[in-house]
Amino acid sequence: MNGQSSAPLASNGITPLQQMVASCSGAIITSLVVTPLDVVKIRLQAQKNPFPKGKCFVYCNGLMDHICVCENGNSRAWYKAPGHFAGTLDAFVKIVRVEGITALWSGLPPTLVMAVPATVLYFTCYDQLRASLSVKMGDYAQMAPLFAGAHPTVGAATVVSPVELIRTKLQAQKQSYRELTSCIRSAVQSEGWQSLWRGLGPTLLRDVPFSAMYWYNYEICKRRLCEHYHTREPTFAISFASGALSGSIAAVLTLPFDVVKTRRQVELGEQHTKNSSAEVSSSTLSVMRRIVAQDGFTGLFAGFLPRLIKIAPACAIMISSYEFGKAFFRKYNQEKVLRPLHATNTS
Repeated sequence: MNGQSSAPLASNGITPLQQMVASCSGAIITSLVVTPLDVVKIRLQAQKNPFPKGKCFVYCNGLMDHICVCENGNSRAWYKAPGHFAGTLDAFVKIVRVEGITALWSGLPPTLVMAVPATVLYFTCYDQLRASLSVKMGDYAQMAPLFAGAHPTVGAATVVSPVELIRTKLQAQKQSYRELTSCIRSAVQSEGWQSLWRGLGPTLLRDVPFSAMYWYNYEICKRRLCEHYHTREPTFAISFASGALSGSIAAVLTLPFDVVKTRRQVELGEQHTKNSSAEVSSSTLSVMRRIVAQDGFTGLFAGFLPRLIKIAPACAIMISSYEFGKAFFRKYNQEKVLRPLHATNTS
C-alpha cells in the first residue's frame, strides 16, 4: 500500500490531492451548469426593475454568492440585455440569439477565481474531518457529518469575506490597486481590522447551519439508498438524489438568514459605492426587524422558489460529481496496487 502513490491514502482510499482534484472538477461542472440560471434570473430582475448606477445585486454561480455593482451607461454589461423577455425560456432563447450562447456564462471567470479554491478547501476539509470524528466519536459516529460540515464553513467564509469586500470596492470605483490599498489601510486605521469582515455574521448564520444540516441529511439519505439498492458505494444517481433532497431541506430551513445576508451584502456594497461610512444596519437582528416591518413576516422567506430551484441542482451536481471523482480515483489506486501483483502472477 505504501508504494502505490507518492502521498498516503486517507481512510476512503484516495489521497488529499485526489480529493482536491475531485472537488475542483465538481466545482467547475456545477458552475458551468448553474450559472446560466442565475444570469437569466438577474436579466429578468433588471428588466422589471432597472438597476440604477451604484445599485448592487447578488450573483451566484452555483457555489458562492457574489456582490455586483451596476455601472450605468455600459451597454456591454452582462446584466443588461436588449429586448423584452416574456419569461425564463424566452430569456434563454433571446439572449442566445442576440448575444451568443457564451453570454449565458457572463461573469463566470472572476467568480471561479474565488469560488473554486474555497470549494476545494471546504470539501477536502470536510472529508478529512468527518473521517477523524467518526473514529473518535465511536457510538455517536452518525453525528460526525453534522460537526464536520459546520467547521470548514467557518474557515472558508472567513477567508473569502475580505476578498469579497475588496472586489466590491473595485467594481464600485475605477481605481488602481495602489489607491485600493490606501483606501483599505485608511479603513483599517479608523475602524480596525474587523472592518474587512463586515457582513460575516449573517453569512455564518446562514452557511454554518446550512452545511451542518446538508451533510447530516446527505449521509443519512445516501446510506439508506445504498441499503435499499444493496450497494456498498453510492452510484451517481444515489449521490445526485441525496444531494438534491438534503440541499432542498437545508435551503428552506436557512432561508431567513439568506434573506438577511443578501440584504446586508447589498447595503454594504452600496455604502462603498457612495463612499459612505454610515452604518445602514448594525446587526442581523436589526435587519430582520426592518424586513418584518417593511414586508411582514413572509418577507423573511422572500425568494423561496428561486433559491430552491438554484440550490437543489447545485448541491446535486456538486456532490454527485465529487463522489464520482472520488470513486474514479479509488478505483485507479486499487488497480495501481493490483497491477504489479497481476504482472507477477502472469510472468
